[in-house]
Amino acid sequence: MSHTAHIRSHRKPRRSASTIAMRAGVAGGVLSTLAVAGASGSANAAEPVTQTLELPTLTADLAAQIAQSADATQQAAANYELQAERDAAAAQAAKEAKADLAEAKKKAAEEKRKAEEAARKAAAERASRDAQRAALSASVEISSESGSNSGSGSASASVGASAGVSTSTASGSAAAVVAFVRAQVGDAYVSGGTGPNSWDCSGLVQAAFRQVNIDLPRVSQAQSTAGTQVSLSNLQPGDILYWGGAGSAYHVGVYVGDGMFVGAQNPSTGVALKSLSYDPPSGAVRVL
Repeated sequence: MSHTAHIRSHRKPRRSASTIAMRAGVAGGVLSTLAVAGASGSANAAEPVTQTLELPTLTADLAAQIAQSADATQQAAANYELQAERDAAAAQAAKEAKADLAEAKKKAAEEKRKAEEAARKAAAERASRDAQRAALSASVEISSESGSNSGSGSASASVGASAGVSTSTASGSAAAVVAFVRAQVGDAYVSGGTGPNSWDCSGLVQAAFRQVNIDLPRVSQAQSTAGTQVSLSNLQPGDILYWGGAGSAYHVGVYVGDGMFVGAQNPSTGVALKSLSYDPPSGAVRVL
């Protein structure tokens, strides 16, 4: 025996084949596990990471703010719509006002034209009456001079002859008409009056001719064309006198003879007996 035989060898003892195989299997399993884990880690690294955000909780204050914002938006929309409607209404009103103004100007121009025409006609009629009044005044003066030389009886006849009117006495129906209007002298003048104590001009004339069963129109315009037109130089008692145009007369009266007429003149004079020279008529019609 060697002197070193009792000393344990420092070399590692040889492993048996089974031990080696077992350890190789364990190592292989570990390596396989690592490989799988690595592959899994690579796969996980390739997948996108999804981040989850938590939404804030809808509190009562936030809900109130959202509601107020919605109300404000709705109110703004309503205000805009209301303003649009107001603008449209203002534009329409301006358009209508412009049209109304044009129509008013047109009417005003027409009224002005009519007024000017009426003024011209009135001026012409007034000039005609003034001329007739002057002629009658001159005739009266001449008759007065003649009467002073030949007596009052011949003076009355001269007035009638100079004025170109009849001095004959009314008879028959004419006498009844004349008597009626003379009986109303002193009555009041009232526009639209038809008696028995107040009259307007055409109301008096109509009532006078009703005494002899003649129904005349109510107004002076129609009465001025109710009979046959006669010359002012050939008047007879009972003739209807008119002032203004035939068919557009503004006043009527009844000739009673001797250059005189009776008419419901105006509120200040009432029904009065006047000379033709007081207000010369424009024309006359004979109904009887």
